[in-house]
Amino acid sequence: LAVVGGLLSAHLLSRKAGLEVEAGWPCSGPLLRMAEEAARKLLPAFQTPTGMPYGTVNLLHGVNPGETPVTCTAGIGTFIVEFATLSHLTGDPVFEDVARKALKALWKNRSDIGLVGNHIDVITAKWVAQDAGIGAGVDSYFEYLVKGAILLQDKELMSMFLEYNKAIKNYTKFDDWYLWVQMYKGTVSMPVFQSLEAYWPGLQSLIGDVDNAMRTFLNYYTVWKQFGGLPEFYNIPQGYTVDKREGYPLRPELIESAMYLYRATRDPTLLELGRDAVESIEKISKVDCGFATIKDLRDHRLDNRMESFFLAETIKYLYLLFDPDNFIHNDGSDFDVVVTPYGECVLNAGGYIFNTEAHPIDPAALHCCRKSREEQWEVEDLMREFYSRKKTKKFTLKRAPDHGEGENVKDSQDGSSEKAGEKRNSKKSSHSLLSCPSQSFNSKLAVLGQVFLDNT
Repeated sequence: LAVVGGLLSAHLLSRKAGLEVEAGWPCSGPLLRMAEEAARKLLPAFQTPTGMPYGTVNLLHGVNPGETPVTCTAGIGTFIVEFATLSHLTGDPVFEDVARKALKALWKNRSDIGLVGNHIDVITAKWVAQDAGIGAGVDSYFEYLVKGAILLQDKELMSMFLEYNKAIKNYTKFDDWYLWVQMYKGTVSMPVFQSLEAYWPGLQSLIGDVDNAMRTFLNYYTVWKQFGGLPEFYNIPQGYTVDKREGYPLRPELIESAMYLYRATRDPTLLELGRDAVESIEKISKVDCGFATIKDLRDHRLDNRMESFFLAETIKYLYLLFDPDNFIHNDGSDFDVVVTPYGECVLNAGGYIFNTEAHPIDPAALHCCRKSREEQWEVEDLMREFYSRKKTKKFTLKRAPDHGEGENVKDSQDGSSEKAGEKRNSKKSSHSLLSCPSQSFNSKLAVLGQVFLDNT
């Protein structure tokens, strides 16, 4: 799936990178075709009675006959961003359909108290590992409910996450820490903080829960300052590392959360974490050939490896934390208009959604390759609102150089941000689940993403 996400992101960024794109882009292109081909090889994994996919699929032969049906929750629930993007760009709904079915299967099989476990049998829907938490094995399921909701303006996905969020707060949250509990009883099973959980404050900020996010972030930051990094496991009552989990492979989660929260609050404490991270990584981890995993944070011994997510995510989030003018942070005042076989559309207006490997997806692109009349009417409504506001709002319009000049812009620079979300939802209710009282919508969308998952 990481390959599919990388190909889609590269496809959507190819023009911005200065590459010549073929006619019909972004609805066609060699990278998009490669992404579709790779995704089709994953589809056999979803052929189960529950719709939840196997964790492993042979790209040539499909699912091996002896493949285990036990899959982690995150492995089931981390498809909607890439697969929905692929469906919208190619017009083939199969990808989004299987991703949605998998998400709904997990939702259907949550416990009576609203929690999901760590591993489930995709054939019988029986929970094999019943520990509930926000960390390894579960993390990106919650992340993709929020991202999918924002990317697709989908109230159902957001309401699912908000229900989970209530249960998580009720049963796993203690003094702004999140522990692991038994999914049916809510009793504590592991009073441990995992470094993978440090994405949570960033995710909370995206739904507007900034105060709780900052309190949890500061807990995690104290652990960072104690060791010069985040150990894989941290025993909260003892205030120290867990045996055989003392390493720090330069994971991005805490820096990722710092970046999101800084976009939301501009709190200088978050820049201090960034500074500490840069200094710590330089001092402790740098070697001749790159940056080494820290094998043990107690004495800063190094391992002879450098994880791919260090370059793909950790350094990227650090860079974006300190680069306020980066195009990723675009607030919609600058955008491109491109001509597709379905008319003109807006791209590069900001609001990028990061997949779980931090590959940015332009949500506006999902509206470039649709023939739906209803959507066209929505866009025209948005444009009328846009032009009524343009006298009071400064903006820049950049025409794409190699796609003819059009007379009318069919979408607004806010196509993937606040005004679009409000317009789409205003007909059904006066208050959208996707709205955020304490943070502007385009700040919420500024940078998204989670991280590499390991089954620890």
